[in-house]
Amino acid sequence: MTITSPKRIGALALTAAFAVAACGGGATEAPATQAPATQAPATEDPGTGGVSGSIVVSGSSTVEPISTGVAELFKQQNPDWNYQIEGPGTGDGFARFCAGETDISDASRPIKDEEAAKCAEAGIEYVELKVAYDGMAVLTNAGNTAIACLSFADIYALVGPESTGFKKWSDGSAIAAELGSNTVLPDADLVITGPGEESGTYDSFVEIVIAKIAESRGQEAQTRPDYTSSANDNVIIEGITGNPTSFGWVGLAFAEENADKVREIPVSKDANGTCVEPNAETVSDGSYPISRPLFIYVNKAKAAENEAVSAYVDFYLAEGTIAKVLETVPYVNLPADELAATRAAWEAR
Repeated sequence: MTITSPKRIGALALTAAFAVAACGGGATEAPATQAPATQAPATEDPGTGGVSGSIVVSGSSTVEPISTGVAELFKQQNPDWNYQIEGPGTGDGFARFCAGETDISDASRPIKDEEAAKCAEAGIEYVELKVAYDGMAVLTNAGNTAIACLSFADIYALVGPESTGFKKWSDGSAIAAELGSNTVLPDADLVITGPGEESGTYDSFVEIVIAKIAESRGQEAQTRPDYTSSANDNVIIEGITGNPTSFGWVGLAFAEENADKVREIPVSKDANGTCVEPNAETVSDGSYPISRPLFIYVNKAKAAENEAVSAYVDFYLAEGTIAKVLETVPYVNLPADELAATRAAWEAR
């Protein structure tokens, strides 16, 4: 395989508030207040200082730092406005959202048909808003240099449904070879830590990397079940750093934050193809093959009845807001036409 090595973006330091928000399963919140709210158009800065009330956001731990960053900026201009944002995982977030418990659901994948059906049954109408792009980094311990790069075929051979019970990296060699890969997998312990099924990162990883190969081999589109799983990205990082020949995957932001502890493995979509490192440039230009859009879902009724919600989303989509947050949270801005489409979807609600 050939490896391309575009300049890595450094691990970007988050503000203290972002750091709190990045801990999956945690919550960031401010004390509630009671005062009239105001609203401004999405294309203007609605931070007039007169917005109050509260919002509740739950869902993806990957999107949580973006929503928290927006909330921090909005609260600076509206001190009587307050928020609670937590990141237990996309699936858990949609469960709460479709039960009417939250105003906004952060999501690192589109809503599933069965989740949408539950929202419909509960009479909850929503608007889907794409807000950024993220790559998923395939990781090992920072000291493990035995693997230069991996193709989708190699990853399938290590963590796909046919790899259940494999104890060593080399156990996947036969499957990888059947899929056309020439990668030499080392005779080393294979200790996997990755997202659980409640995580949007899990769903996106399966859809992008595993599903096509699994279906071609008559297998279910899923990972092997026998690995340590968590919806908390920080737990995954701990698992990868805790073993010298570990394997796992996580959102790029969390990998970049821990670049001194983990090693991002370049990835190729094709067996024996050109492997590409994950970073802002390669996610943005589409050359890194494991990338995905990030979303927020807004309850239409709650936005209509609670101007604290609608004003926050207006500010979220206002010119420069997401770009400002992404200066410290290493995701990738939407192209101008996609951001315009997101704004149009919000205005048309």
